[in-house]
Amino acid sequence: MATSAAASQDAHGDINVFRAKKPMKNSWRSAIFIIFVEIAERFAAFGLSGNLINYLNNVLGMPISSAAKNVNIWLGVSTAVTPVLGAFVADSYLGRFRTILFSSIIYLLGLVLLTISVSAISLVHRKPVFFLALYMISVGEGGHKPCVQTFAADQFDESDPEDKLAKSSFFNWYYLGVALGATAGLVFVVYAQDYIGWAIGFGMPLVAIAGSLLIFLIGQKTYRRAVPIGSPFTKFMQVVVAAFRKRHVSGLGECYQDVDCTAPALARTNQFKFLNKAMMIDEIDASSQKRNEWRLCCVNQVEEAKLIFRLFPVWISYFMFGVVIAQQGTYFTKQGSTMVRHLKIPPATLQVVSGLTVLTGAAIYDCFFVPMARKLTKHPSGITMLQRMGIGIFISIITMVVAALVEGKRVSIARKHGLIDTPKSVVPMAIWWLVPQYMLCGLTDVFAIIGMQEFFYNQVPEEMRSMGAAMYLSTTGVGSFLSSGFISVVQIISSRYGNGEGWLTGNNLNRAHLDYFYWILAGLSSLNLCFYVWVAKGFVYKKIECDKDMATEA
Repeated sequence: MATSAAASQDAHGDINVFRAKKPMKNSWRSAIFIIFVEIAERFAAFGLSGNLINYLNNVLGMPISSAAKNVNIWLGVSTAVTPVLGAFVADSYLGRFRTILFSSIIYLLGLVLLTISVSAISLVHRKPVFFLALYMISVGEGGHKPCVQTFAADQFDESDPEDKLAKSSFFNWYYLGVALGATAGLVFVVYAQDYIGWAIGFGMPLVAIAGSLLIFLIGQKTYRRAVPIGSPFTKFMQVVVAAFRKRHVSGLGECYQDVDCTAPALARTNQFKFLNKAMMIDEIDASSQKRNEWRLCCVNQVEEAKLIFRLFPVWISYFMFGVVIAQQGTYFTKQGSTMVRHLKIPPATLQVVSGLTVLTGAAIYDCFFVPMARKLTKHPSGITMLQRMGIGIFISIITMVVAALVEGKRVSIARKHGLIDTPKSVVPMAIWWLVPQYMLCGLTDVFAIIGMQEFFYNQVPEEMRSMGAAMYLSTTGVGSFLSSGFISVVQIISSRYGNGEGWLTGNNLNRAHLDYFYWILAGLSSLNLCFYVWVAKGFVYKKIECDKDMATEA
């Protein structure tokens, strides 16, 4: 093994300095342990969420729209709220290893309570216990989701050229593992829920999380870890406060350079020039014996704050993408429940088509598309991260167009056979008509989700990488919240101005005008794509001083 830097440990035992040179094979060995942990977690998460709308609608008796909104809210909390808190705790206090460990235990306890609620508690008292368990699982997912992928990527040493090249492929193969776990959950868990029983269906994710925790602990001696260095938000706010306090200072004089700074030196940028005043040494700073950190920040700290400011527009531009993705586990599933199903396929299991598309698409992208694109563009990754993400947004628009056309066809067939007012009747239209929209959802993941993973990991300051993962996760969470809000707005407006026939109301999907809702989402997504293109054109990628590779990103 190559020589390593002296590795100090904090009181908790986390390694404070990464090994300087770690062979690629050892990096992959450590990452593989963590990938298996994520496969098990995705098996549990998709097995739980994929069919949740049917449990709320069919067992707990909620109307379809209420069930969809509850699923969206829970998914929003699980992917937009708790991951941000979990990432903050990981980056600031516990470190990623301990955050994954503790959150996995909470996740496990939530699944235990969930399984008990559907098997040993009467239906009358089940609802509060069921939702308590769901939100315990949200807390567990909140610590797990933003840290696992980041922790796995941390196993690759960026100072090693081989590891740095391998990391780009890692994100593709990592998400391929995620798709594999999700696919297995949607096949086996959902089938058990529909044809064996909900207790078995929720017990299977319980076993998976218990197994993932065991795998994670088995590999603990091989992991590279980093000690949290305090709240990264404090450093960010120091720059904002210092720039505000010096807002009246004119010109740009001498700048403060922290000679003890251990973070990689970022190249100076011309964006957000108002923040530059935070690093200017004025008369008050010069006359002070000790630096006031809320009045004077070093150059690198200011550039790190600019990184966060640059990410916000990209982050916002992905909210509508999250709205589109939210339809997969809600209205797509309910569409399938009204159609002809062969081989006893549960409607929620059709989501496996997305997973299979990701499995094949990610491999094709990494093995064929990237080498071909690299020859044309001379870019190390074939296309830039923002280009990849933009393609994903475009495909999401096509997804909504196709979904709207298929739903319009389904309703026309129901009307032709006199089934409009008999919502429990099966519309004589094969469930396979939904396959194209699920395939398109999988294709959006290959471009958009994997692209976001790599983008937010690379573009945040190093000490905020868990927060970067939380940012990309939160786009789908905010999208779930927005989807719930859009449903409510559409219901209100259509009830008021739709001649008494509200959209998305009641339990009759045949009269819900779901296709109109999909057309609205396609239109809003098109406007959002225009905004994204404008943001992407002005984006400046992070560039480390003397790092020539990143210079080609823009």
